[in-house]
Amino acid sequence: MYLTLIFKTLLLYFFIILMYRLMGKKEVGELGIGDLIVTVLVAELAALSIEETERSVLISIVPILVVVICEIIISYISLKSEKFRNFIDGHPTVIIKNGKVNFSAMTKLRYTLDDLITQLRGQGIKNLEEVDYAVLETSGDLSVFQNTKDYPMPIILDGEIQQHILKELNKDEFWLSRMLKKENVILNQVFYAFYRQNKLFIIKKDELL
Repeated sequence: MYLTLIFKTLLLYFFIILMYRLMGKKEVGELGIGDLIVTVLVAELAALSIEETERSVLISIVPILVVVICEIIISYISLKSEKFRNFIDGHPTVIIKNGKVNFSAMTKLRYTLDDLITQLRGQGIKNLEEVDYAVLETSGDLSVFQNTKDYPMPIILDGEIQQHILKELNKDEFWLSRMLKKENVILNQVFYAFYRQNKLFIIKKDELL
């Protein structure tokens, strides 16, 4: 009985490591909402198999494989579709803009002032007045920018316009088209672009190594 338990535990341990390698995850901090769900499901399925010593380990391996394959497919679709990616993972939200707290955005996210102050304090910031911009990332981390009037959020990612960023900047696609035309670049050539100091900074796909 004990040998069977040890064998199943070791088999599931290495099998789960292999599955996470297939999903391309290296650290717990890299896990999004979908990844976290997969993690919980895999843990539960593995635990059931270990507890049920009379049952075949395949009863857990097959569902784990199904869950991991679903996650890989979803990740692939997310890479190809911005709308699908935003639906699954959400998108970064500006919590503080030009030194002013965006309470309406916080309410939608059920993110309290205590949460904000706690995360700012964790970064050594004592007062809200010290912050020009704060962005709540999809991971739940708070990115803070102090003493800057620049807005470093990306406008274009892998050829896809980030509509919510344009909205935050009070810009539109017509403005972006003019900026791209000025740089003699078309949208599908752009890998990454952000706006700073009244200039659009662009990294083209053909510039990547």
